[in-house]
Amino acid sequence: MKLYANNKCLDLSVPQIMGILNFTPDSFSDSGQFFSLDKALFQVEKMLEEGATIIDIGGESTRPNDADEVSEQEELHRVVPVVEAVRSRFDCWISVDSSKAVVMREAASVGMDLINDIRALQEPNALETAVKLALPVCIMHMQGQPRTMQANPHYENVVQDVFAFLQKRTNECLSAGVKKENLIWDMGFCFGKSVQHNYQLLQNLNEFCHSGYPVLAGLSRKSMIGAVLNKAVDQRVIGSAAGALIAAQKGAKFYAYTMLQQHQICSKFGRQQKMPDGFITIKN
Repeated sequence: MKLYANNKCLDLSVPQIMGILNFTPDSFSDSGQFFSLDKALFQVEKMLEEGATIIDIGGESTRPNDADEVSEQEELHRVVPVVEAVRSRFDCWISVDSSKAVVMREAASVGMDLINDIRALQEPNALETAVKLALPVCIMHMQGQPRTMQANPHYENVVQDVFAFLQKRTNECLSAGVKKENLIWDMGFCFGKSVQHNYQLLQNLNEFCHSGYPVLAGLSRKSMIGAVLNKAVDQRVIGSAAGALIAAQKGAKFYAYTMLQQHQICSKFGRQQKMPDGFITIKN
């Protein structure tokens, strides 16, 4: 399985690591410490040296409960110059984390290779824009919106419900003209899910990998890791790396992380190992 964009090819027979660059003043994972172009470029170089093959640039925080909405103009002001600067300096894949059609268009014009949309192209004109751009696109499941998504999330069966959403949205994307080979699935860990929901999804990640679409696992330092370890965000690196190992063993093709060295080692090691089913145990 391979992914193509802008005369580049990404081999999905091996794990591909997505380094997350939050170009915002209020990110949950880095508290805005890279919210200047010089610092952002330094961090990009560091992530590439540590094994990232994709740099994911986001200009709007989606942290639960208190993420502020960002206007189109502000998101453009944040994202487009960073994409342009990264493209001019580094030979890597660039994805942009946005749900706004205008941001997708402008980012593509300066070198974006992949659309990473937590709202699965459901915002106005997003799907039509993705079709026109003909770039790979990652669609994610989220119950609710960032400000409210963690307010008592409920599912009849979280694995079946998330799978059904992604399959339905995939069919809608295909009908609109998105190419099958350009679609990536993201189960949306910690986006409208309880701790138990998240670990049920992780335990059954292999079912999503059998869908025929490559799966992105975004686990880095999230609340599901903190809930198990009882650790603050900056102390969740080992738990996040363990998540990468499990996701790799279950067949995920992409791993989204903010701190990379341990995750690169675990994801590559995990591809060589065969762990028993039920490796994760869910306890109330």
